[in-house]
Amino acid sequence: MAAPRRRRRIALALIATTMTLGTIAAGCGGDDEGGSTGSGGDLLGKVLVDGSSTVGPLTSAAAEDFTGENGGVDVSVRTSGTGGGFEVFCKGETDISNASREIKDEEAKVCADAGIEYEELRIASDGITVVTKKGGVVGDNLNLTLDQLKAIWSKGSKINDWSQIPGGGFPAAKLTLAGADSQSGTYDFFNETVLGEDAAGEVLSPRQDYSASADDNVTVKAVTGSAQGLGYFGYTYYEENADSLAAIALDGVAPSAETITDGSYPLSRPLYIYVSKASLAKPEVLAFTKYYVENAVTLAEELQFVPAPQDSIDADLQKLAAYE
Repeated sequence: MAAPRRRRRIALALIATTMTLGTIAAGCGGDDEGGSTGSGGDLLGKVLVDGSSTVGPLTSAAAEDFTGENGGVDVSVRTSGTGGGFEVFCKGETDISNASREIKDEEAKVCADAGIEYEELRIASDGITVVTKKGGVVGDNLNLTLDQLKAIWSKGSKINDWSQIPGGGFPAAKLTLAGADSQSGTYDFFNETVLGEDAAGEVLSPRQDYSASADDNVTVKAVTGSAQGLGYFGYTYYEENADSLAAIALDGVAPSAETITDGSYPLSRPLYIYVSKASLAKPEVLAFTKYYVENAVTLAEELQFVPAPQDSIDADLQKLAAYE
């Protein structure tokens, strides 16, 4: 597993670098400056990407490989969360939006009102992994039911000790919580799946007394830095930090590549990129997007994501063929 982890650290470093570069290039995702080919057919231009911190490392790795072969293209990857990514995408400020959930109806309307059309492409799978500190007093081979998780995270919950979890039988230990903030697709998916909806069909909000961040590394630090914390984020972040974190089985099913792929793990989910149709008219954006999809399975395996089904990859490539 050493090679994938080393590759993942490179991807995270690239995110940090391109966040700075991206602020310089902000606003040019929807303009006409960058789309061209150089002499001899070499690609030139900029590709601006923003969105999910879960999908960010995968897109950054694709960008690293693609620009290694196409030095005239600058691919900038920022991570403002799925919701934050859609905000700028629907303003025409980026070419591609990383997303750890499907676009919401209200976001799609904003895009439509602004004349932004797009293609939705599935590039990997993931499972939101609930974790605690490895070697803690509650043990490492834990199981929680979704009902117990709901009791912990529900708005107004007063559960602040492991011993207070209904039916848990856990020893007394202070329970501190960490997870995604409201700009993250992980936040939306977790709350919809775990907390559910009210009578009006609105997703219920979680309790607010937890460490919230769109940066999953902040959640890792919050969980490992507490006496006995509980947090959640994408499966790949757990894999990267498995030496200090223990994954919790949900309803008796532990997160793994197999259980996420077959959907038996309760918090399995697909991961997407949304690409502006206008941007796909630019050679550098189309070339990068096609390269990304063609190599999505290999990239997912190298970075410890769960690959998307091959039929989904084939469908994505069929969509892109219409722009060639």
